[in-house]
Amino acid sequence: MATPELPGALPLVGSPPLGFRFGVLFFAGGLLPNPIDIFFQKVSGLTSTVETGTIEEGGQNLYVQSLPKRIKYDNLVLERGVVVGSPLVIEFNATMSLFKFSPSNVLVTLLDHTNIPIAGWLFMKAYPVKWSVSDLDATANSVVIERMELSYQRMQVMRI
Repeated sequence: MATPELPGALPLVGSPPLGFRFGVLFFAGGLLPNPIDIFFQKVSGLTSTVETGTIEEGGQNLYVQSLPKRIKYDNLVLERGVVVGSPLVIEFNATMSLFKFSPSNVLVTLLDHTNIPIAGWLFMKAYPVKWSVSDLDATANSVVIERMELSYQRMQVMRI
């Protein structure tokens, strides 16, 4: 059994990367990076699935043909503490309040122990579809978390 990597320690040779070092970059208009909205607590929804359809052949009673139809993507979900003065929040607010959409490209990168990207996922033409904020609770001493969901046209996996 492999020994887990400690933060700041050198990784074991051949050990898989850990998921706590990552970065998120939003490219406004698909080109300009947003330098403010880069820190997130959690990223999820890195999922793609091939949808299939079945065709029944006359006289064939043992099986049906399963054929690929299209690729389906889950929403990209980003979580972080509430940020004041965030361009991303302005974009989400425009979508949720004014029904204005400005799709952008989003790059999520997995970083090694020296913060060099080793893998990435590029989400093309992403736009907000859901925005929520954690409960405000006077009895809890916790950070207020905002959760942002984005739909997108296509995801490209990159191995660096």
